[in-house]
Amino acid sequence: MNLQKRVSKYAQQCQHTPWALVTGGSSGMGLQYAHQLAEAGCNLLLVSNQEKELEKVSVELSSQFGVEVVPRFQDLAVATATDELLAFCNERQLEIDILINNAGMFFFEELTRENEAKTLTMLRLHTYTPTRLCILFGNEMKQRGHGFIIVVSSMAATFPMPGITVYSATKAYLKSFGKSLYFEMHPYGVGVTTVCPAAIATPLYKLKESLLDFGVKLGVIGTPQWLVRKALKGMFRKKRVVKPGFMNIYLPPIIALLPKWLVNRLWKKFK
Repeated sequence: MNLQKRVSKYAQQCQHTPWALVTGGSSGMGLQYAHQLAEAGCNLLLVSNQEKELEKVSVELSSQFGVEVVPRFQDLAVATATDELLAFCNERQLEIDILINNAGMFFFEELTRENEAKTLTMLRLHTYTPTRLCILFGNEMKQRGHGFIIVVSSMAATFPMPGITVYSATKAYLKSFGKSLYFEMHPYGVGVTTVCPAAIATPLYKLKESLLDFGVKLGVIGTPQWLVRKALKGMFRKKRVVKPGFMNIYLPPIIALLPKWLVNRLWKKFK
């Protein structure tokens, strides 16, 4: 069953056109989630801190697919953001059926006082915000007896490494959180799917386009289109975890076997 048929089937169940809330929905994987959900017939609430890109994407998706797209310019790393977002939805009478916790950030640096602000932002964006969104919007889904939640973790959750100290730790939190929440929400008819991507060709990692393209050709880097298609398919099947890609199978065990002296040497070279 393709995505459009799955959305149509769910629309019959909930008796309205489904609304999907996508955080970080103006670029990268978030944009791809928005594109594929709109193409399948979902209305969208897109939340992003990229105001110009957000407005442009909202107009384009609405025009291309004939769905309603509501842009919400907001910094989700602010402590009050989740409550403000719920209030916005209640004011607009937006009943969120699908929650895509996608917003994130990345940096490869040693943990220092100089980047403490970035670190705290990452902690809020990767842990506090998705937890609160799942509580607030998940509670409404539980009361209705249906809904879907995606929690975006990462393959990095399985290996703590220097340079991504906080990134891998927060992604490990998301992986554990999503896998546990699956069982809590299941009796209420709400699906929770944790997605653990391997390397994906997005601007998040700030690599040159030529390197990303080369990685895609070699098959070691996936495209956002491929990943999101797998994630949404798993979500509608209410799978607990989606770990697409061959790298998710062979890379974590290899990294786990690296001796400490080699990790130290590589860190000194690349930091």
